[in-house]
Amino acid sequence: MTNKTILRLENGTLFLLALSLFIYLGFPIFYFFLFLLLPDITMIGYLGGSSLGAKIYNLGHTLVFPVLLLLLYLVIPIILLLPIAIIWSAHIFMDRTLGYGLKYPDEFKHTHIQNL
Repeated sequence: MTNKTILRLENGTLFLLALSLFIYLGFPIFYFFLFLLLPDITMIGYLGGSSLGAKIYNLGHTLVFPVLLLLLYLVIPIILLLPIAIIWSAHIFMDRTLGYGLKYPDEFKHTHIQNL
């Protein structure tokens, strides 16, 4: 089994975990699928060129911010923070399952997982 296959299995499992957690917590599944692709709005950064695009895209596709939202939710239990963190994480897991990783500044198709 290759490393790429292991990463895809790992992230696919995490995606299913995020989806299951969202359902288990009683959030409307409609919202999960409605907002699942929202982090891809960061692709708009590519209008400013490959280097700027990669930086903005990567900010929207790193687990740092969803985890910070989750930690903030634990400190200040604003219920909206939890589904946002779960959906955002699920999006990242879904992307990485499909082979879309963090972008290098040379071109959109060059990711930390593969060249698309």
